[in-house]
Amino acid sequence: MQNSLKFKQITAFVIAAVLVCGIFSFFVVSKNGAVMAADETVIELTIDNAEMTVNGQPQAIDENGTVPLITEGRTLVPIRAIIEAVGGDVSWDGESRETTLTYNDNIIVLTIDSTTAYLNGSEKTLDAAPAIIGGRTMLPVRFIAEGFGFDVDWNDEEKTITITVGDSASVEITNNTEDDDVVTENTDEAVTEGTGETVTTEAGGTITTDENASVVYFTSDISPEGIMAVYNKLGFEPEGNVAIKLSTGEPPASNYLDPDLIKDLVQSVNGTIVECNTAYGGSRASTAMHKQVAEDHGFTAIADVDIMDEDGSMEIPVEGGDNISVDYVGTHLANYDSMITLSHFKGHAMGGFGGAIKNMSIGVASSEGKCYIHTAGASTTTFAGGTQDNFLESMAEATKGVVDYFDGKIVYVSVMNNLSIDCDCNGHPAEPEMNDVGILASADPVALDQACVDIVYAADRSESGSLIDRIESRNGLHTLEQAEKIGLGSRTYNLVDINE
Repeated sequence: MQNSLKFKQITAFVIAAVLVCGIFSFFVVSKNGAVMAADETVIELTIDNAEMTVNGQPQAIDENGTVPLITEGRTLVPIRAIIEAVGGDVSWDGESRETTLTYNDNIIVLTIDSTTAYLNGSEKTLDAAPAIIGGRTMLPVRFIAEGFGFDVDWNDEEKTITITVGDSASVEITNNTEDDDVVTENTDEAVTEGTGETVTTEAGGTITTDENASVVYFTSDISPEGIMAVYNKLGFEPEGNVAIKLSTGEPPASNYLDPDLIKDLVQSVNGTIVECNTAYGGSRASTAMHKQVAEDHGFTAIADVDIMDEDGSMEIPVEGGDNISVDYVGTHLANYDSMITLSHFKGHAMGGFGGAIKNMSIGVASSEGKCYIHTAGASTTTFAGGTQDNFLESMAEATKGVVDYFDGKIVYVSVMNNLSIDCDCNGHPAEPEMNDVGILASADPVALDQACVDIVYAADRSESGSLIDRIESRNGLHTLEQAEKIGLGSRTYNLVDINE
């Protein structure tokens, strides 16, 4: 159903109006066209040949002369060379005989001589088991490539495997904004100003004019002045030591928040930027490495940076959860009296989207706590074993533990720019297809995340389709369902444009 609404008549639809008024034109050139993405990587290997090519340049697979081979009708390759050629990470646990592959924020765990594998925590069955041959770990190429979203082609005559990695599309975006009437889609009924009536969004939220509902403030001004203005609307007065929770971003090219954007807010409260180490490897898996990344990305230039699990984990209780009853966070969390959560809203390969809830759960969790959430309380040492929905529910539950810990002395600000389908823990994110939107703030993390998701769903599908696909393919909205169920916050909110 479509309802025609005056743009300035209903503040509850301000953000959707901005998006729907924007006319976005996309010109995509396919692989067969004249334009190809500069970041596409093509790797070619040949059975029984110790040399591979990367974008046409020959190189040895490794120093030992390892070659791809076919066993029991399945192609096995020395995967380290491939993953590292595209910027991924490979780790080996000799005791458990497990290989963990990380590319972007996808994780594959395989065990030697076992046909059971885990893709982002979900159990999968392989056609061929990994094996150690000639001192090298040989893995099934097609499962790994398709799990990471690579294209794989097999030439039977030449016995070659071609793996294509990256985005083959070239995107041009133009934006023309009108000031006239707005047509909103995917709504059940119109909202009339001042009546307290509501409308249900396609993503399951409820936008209302009820002044008693959770308030989400919005500004389209993505600037230091804009972020201060929307934060100040919250009327928050932090106490004592103030933690500023954000993502420091995975090198070399993730979409972390610009320190210049947040500097004034951080310094206005004398805040300390806080983070915890990763559990998937990468450049932030140890405190020393993580601090170097924080420096390289400009965060130490604006504030002190504390890696909260430098000295290990501590437990905090989780009340009302269906999966976990404790959350493992960095021990340094005990040093803070208040928290401001600064989140970059975007997609996420495992959660579907990442916003305030993801930042508060996975982000505040120690490396052990991250595993605990991913496995819904089954393990503190591995991501493998949990189901997708239980992982999503555990994120909501862990966030509630953190929110309860601060007992009201916490607020949330989310920036909707660089809207990639990939998280800031991805050093090689996909290019954003949505235009930048603005900055939102709330005292309710559920309402804030719901508003961000509703904005994505309200946008034209030609720009938001990939991000919506990412959210739905991971059942990401279930995080919000669980969050509301356990009392973390509300999916019903009053949207207020501070510039109106």
